[in-house]
Amino acid sequence: MKVLNGDFTDIEPKYPIETLLEEDETKEDILFIDIETTGLTPENSNLYMIGAAYFKDNGWHYIQWLAEKYEEELQILKAFAEFSDRFKLLIHYNGNRFDLPYLTKKCMQFDLIFNLEGFRGIDIYRRISGYRDILGLPDVKQKTIESFLGLDREDVYSGGELISKYHDFVCYGEQKLLTELILHNREDIKGMLICTSMLAYPDMFLKPVRVMGVRANYYDDARKKRCQEIIMKLRFSSPLPKPLSFRGLGCFFSGSGIDGVLKVPLYEEEMKYFYANFRDYYYLPAEDIAIHKSIATFVDKEHRIQAKAANCYTRKKSLFLPQWDVIFTPFYKREYKSKEIFFELTDEFKTSRSGFNLYAEHVLSAMYEYGER
Repeated sequence: MKVLNGDFTDIEPKYPIETLLEEDETKEDILFIDIETTGLTPENSNLYMIGAAYFKDNGWHYIQWLAEKYEEELQILKAFAEFSDRFKLLIHYNGNRFDLPYLTKKCMQFDLIFNLEGFRGIDIYRRISGYRDILGLPDVKQKTIESFLGLDREDVYSGGELISKYHDFVCYGEQKLLTELILHNREDIKGMLICTSMLAYPDMFLKPVRVMGVRANYYDDARKKRCQEIIMKLRFSSPLPKPLSFRGLGCFFSGSGIDGVLKVPLYEEEMKYFYANFRDYYYLPAEDIAIHKSIATFVDKEHRIQAKAANCYTRKKSLFLPQWDVIFTPFYKREYKSKEIFFELTDEFKTSRSGFNLYAEHVLSAMYEYGER
């Protein structure tokens, strides 16, 4: 078994990695891991390398365990188990589907007591895979993400291409083959450190957003119709590694670093508020409104009819903002069967920082969930 150690002196993740930690944890509790195998199934392949990165003495370091012979699988498993025992958080790339199940089954094969379920885990792949379309990526393979982030690799091989090279190394022991095997795994570990910056994209939709300022704006649409919108300046908890912009649900977002701009249409028109229990209301056709039966005694019977769900409303002309779930009440609609819902932009809401924070989070989530891909 060969053990290699070194420093990533020029690497510091741009993502605020401390936010991944629990209250009693530090960066020294984090371990990045990546494995190299000769196949996908533990029963019919060999584990030949485990690589890891960890934080110590104000810097990131790496360690690699290489099985120089097929029979050294158990040695590198034991070495990794002993080394990793002091860590609490495992970070990996698609490890939930491959690395962790593979290691678990290998331990079972060798009757090695090592429980990976004792660690907390973060799978970078799983966290960012749902945002592929918004980011305009063909896939979310690690090398694709590294290319997106502008990271150049010295290593030119895929894991699959290195399988035959490992077999040749075991047979012939060529130094060139050893160098290529070690480099690939080391680049994978280094790439994972860089790829943590991608976690800022799911954070943008899942974590609190601060609205730094709001203003109204007029613009002409494609049909030269005069329209209104509100423009919110946003501040994120994590810096976006690359600028991002997208449209959806009539809204537009653009962001760079920790700052973003969100544009949402604003409607100045008459809308309807529909009362929930229409059986308790009369509809007044002449006035086109509904009133509660408790005050209907003041209206002649010939001027009122039993309300139905579709006409049990009151009308209001004001400024309205769209919402895609009932986040703010009361909510308004244009017609009873309309799917679009709105809330009134009141004078009170205009001065509510917490209200706009919640609204910005709602709009971003709705653009992701309901917007066109």
